[in-house]
Amino acid sequence: MILDFSLTFEEVILKILTPLFLTALFGSIIGYERQKIGKAAGISSHMLVAFASAAIAILQRLIYEFEIDLVAQGNLIDIQTQRIIAQVLTGIGFIGAGVILKSNGAIKGITTATTIWSCAIMGIIFGSGYILLGTIVGIFITVFIFLRDFLRGFNPFKENGKEDLEDHL
Repeated sequence: MILDFSLTFEEVILKILTPLFLTALFGSIIGYERQKIGKAAGISSHMLVAFASAAIAILQRLIYEFEIDLVAQGNLIDIQTQRIIAQVLTGIGFIGAGVILKSNGAIKGITTATTIWSCAIMGIIFGSGYILLGTIVGIFITVFIFLRDFLRGFNPFKENGKEDLEDHL
């Protein structure tokens, strides 16, 4: 049984394409900044995490809507779709832990781990259908990351200048 073929064109645009597009927009901007300053997790890592998170959130929403339709038809079922998000957050935590390194008494990679986690959260928000909330969160995170770079004297849009960065970025 193919469940999502019953979606109208408008539902595909609103429930699938719009969240994925916005996830791609903000995830790529944040990943670009991480890549430009020479961090291990760049555009690819951030985009994959953001897309996967959005996809699982979209799936969760579609499953929930399908289950609600079953309940409306008189079928009693146990709706617990929030469990999917909990598992995504746990998995992203493990990915984030993998980019945090301790070397010579200094801890590196915390900001990259948090940007990966933030992209996952944005993906979940967009995928769940909260377009306004996801956009606002994406703007806040993006502005913060780039403003932080500029205030530290680094322009992530320039090709050179990576050498001037301190390792704790």
